[in-house]
Amino acid sequence: MAEPITLADDGSLVVPDEPIVPFIEGDGTGIDIWPAARSVLDAAAARRGRRIGWTEVLAGEKAYRETGDWLPTETVDAFRRYRVGIKGPLTTPVGGGIRSLNVALRQVLDLYVCLRPVRWFRGVPSPVRHPEKVDMVVFRENTEDVYAGFELAQGSPEAKKLIEYLTDELGWEVRPDSGIGLKPVSVTGSKRLQRAALDYAIARGRRSVTLVHKGNIMKFTEGAFKRWGYELVVEEFAERAVSWDDCGGDPGDRVLVKDVIADAFLQQILTRPDEYDVIATTNLNGDYVSDALAAQVGGIGIAPGANVNNVTGHGVFEATHGTAPRYAGLDKVNPGSLILSGVLMFEHLGWHDAAADIVGALEATIDAGIVTYDFARLMDEATEVKTSEFAAAIVDRL
Repeated sequence: MAEPITLADDGSLVVPDEPIVPFIEGDGTGIDIWPAARSVLDAAAARRGRRIGWTEVLAGEKAYRETGDWLPTETVDAFRRYRVGIKGPLTTPVGGGIRSLNVALRQVLDLYVCLRPVRWFRGVPSPVRHPEKVDMVVFRENTEDVYAGFELAQGSPEAKKLIEYLTDELGWEVRPDSGIGLKPVSVTGSKRLQRAALDYAIARGRRSVTLVHKGNIMKFTEGAFKRWGYELVVEEFAERAVSWDDCGGDPGDRVLVKDVIADAFLQQILTRPDEYDVIATTNLNGDYVSDALAAQVGGIGIAPGANVNNVTGHGVFEATHGTAPRYAGLDKVNPGSLILSGVLMFEHLGWHDAAADIVGALEATIDAGIVTYDFARLMDEATEVKTSEFAAAIVDRL
């Protein structure tokens, strides 16, 4: 019988053999990729003597059609109560009160870590010469920066009033015909993200954590993010991690902590990606970086994503791509992103054996040339299959 996931006194998840897991099918191609992903997740769990008590909740277009609400309270309550859930891609409503359904879920549940592992799977076509050198895990701060910022429209009375204040009180020179945006970056938000990245690197035996920032220009937001990261190393991780400046680049058996300017990082992930391991960065940088890295290993269609709170144990795992409505219902698109997000969900639950099974089976399927159209068109010899057939091929190789 399915049971809820709970939290132990020590902060760890208590996961039954059949946990209740809410899911959102997703808009557009969600109707294709969710059944495919679910079939793989169910088969992998069963192989290890487990089951998943799926329960559907609504968000996006389906929710709006049935309830008149893009993100019903019942959906948020289900993710909060059951702690762990998974979702397909969601449409961002136009003209509505929600900037983004994805962002809204992250903020309401305080899912402050956006976790994006990026690695190459053997056989996947790539635009770079050595995609196998890319093996990074991006920790993107999920609740601050411009995504939680405030904007005032150019020409509005509010913008005019703020510009006058900035000019009169602070001596700032702002063009009077400007739109205005506010970018909050806090000590609290930065350090808890960096703490999660360091904990992950230590637990997984990773070599380094790199703080990616634009602190040379935004000194009191992104520059502070960098400074707070180094402070955290000294305050909480001195025996397990060390900064570059304090060890001259030779950390011994500790995790090396370093930093790099964001634009230089985007260059170096092409020229020498094997120098980077775990990445900790602010929200907007993390958006750019994770998609750029995904392009190097085959595209966002096979890039997984997790949104987690390491304190409460809550996690929402999601396809990282859009809804692609013109392909909806065609049984055509790659379900890899959602399948691999399910892998991250299994790892979050502690089901590492089932997670590893899926990764091995997916890689074996692609290496055999059995792929969906997005990869088939880039490969010299491939067997193009439907979404459902790709999932079935993975299940066959579990």
